[in-house]
Amino acid sequence: MEWVKVFHIMMFTSWFAGLFYLPRLFVNHAMVEDESVHKQLSIMERKLYRFVTPMMWLTVITGMVMAYDMWAYIGSELWFWLKVGVVGLLVAYHFYCGHLVRVFAEGRNARHHVFYRFFNEVPVFGLIAAVILVIVRPFSS
Repeated sequence: MEWVKVFHIMMFTSWFAGLFYLPRLFVNHAMVEDESVHKQLSIMERKLYRFVTPMMWLTVITGMVMAYDMWAYIGSELWFWLKVGVVGLLVAYHFYCGHLVRVFAEGRNARHHVFYRFFNEVPVFGLIAAVILVIVRPFSS
């Protein structure tokens, strides 16, 4: 199971690299008026999203494998269910980023770059919450 944990850590690290960078591209894209730069940013966003989506799925799958292996211990732990909730929100955030990739590619963005500057910070809070829940395990019985 240690190898699954190693793979899980590698996958969530890669996934979060994308979750940190993709919204930063949105910040820049929201400020662009040049059509060639718009096209280049759309390509970068699409490729990054397609690269990190398998990382998200592998993070979820390896997490489920580890949870299954430890179910007798963690199945009734509040910290575990809170972490599942955090991961669910991060998956929703990921898919919303995919929606925004399409919105930008189609030239339909109606939001200001300031919105994306705040949007860019969401995964930081998710990462902090997930790490605290797994390492500190507050509310543990």
